[in-house]
Amino acid sequence: MSASSVLLPLDGLGRHRLKVAFVGTHGVGKTTLCFDLAAQLKRLDLGVDLVKEVARRCPLPINEDTTLDAQAWILHTQIAEEIAAASQNEVVVCDRSVLDNYAYLVASAGRQSSLEPLVLQWVRSYHALFKVPVTGAPTFDGKRAVSPTFQQQIDHLIDDLVEELGVPVHHLDPGDRAGWTAAALEHLGLATTPPQIDLFAARE
Repeated sequence: MSASSVLLPLDGLGRHRLKVAFVGTHGVGKTTLCFDLAAQLKRLDLGVDLVKEVARRCPLPINEDTTLDAQAWILHTQIAEEIAAASQNEVVVCDRSVLDNYAYLVASAGRQSSLEPLVLQWVRSYHALFKVPVTGAPTFDGKRAVSPTFQQQIDHLIDDLVEELGVPVHHLDPGDRAGWTAAALEHLGLATTPPQIDLFAARE
């Protein structure tokens, strides 16, 4: 166990564990943030794994053409991958959460009484959710929807769900994009730089 490990919350088995997610609409920089935060956490000598965006591997239509089946696949796959990652690592950093995945479902098919209780239960398993703001229109990367209208629709739906479901979310400052990773670390109570070892400390 590293010196930083003891700063992590304890899980039900008495292990120091942390799970965080960057949430938000598409094209706002969540994936880059995930890799940046994971790199910083590794420098703190923590065992880290990433749960990458599940939607990109969905065999069914996504974005504006998504369906109930597609979003159910994404939701359950997301949960399964988070469970697997958490079983092997101290820290899990998630590119999206069940909450913003559910927002795409709501946009396509409305609120779902069969799935919303699962979303509400699982969203409590994150130690922190960081909402990434919209700072520009999305760009095409082979999968991503590029409609600014659709981007804004999902962003507003996420905000609505956060409020209606009472989900604690830390909103990143749209005016300080360069400081988002540091802001996440500060919110988590973790150092932004690795601890330095004093090689010349006096020995007893």
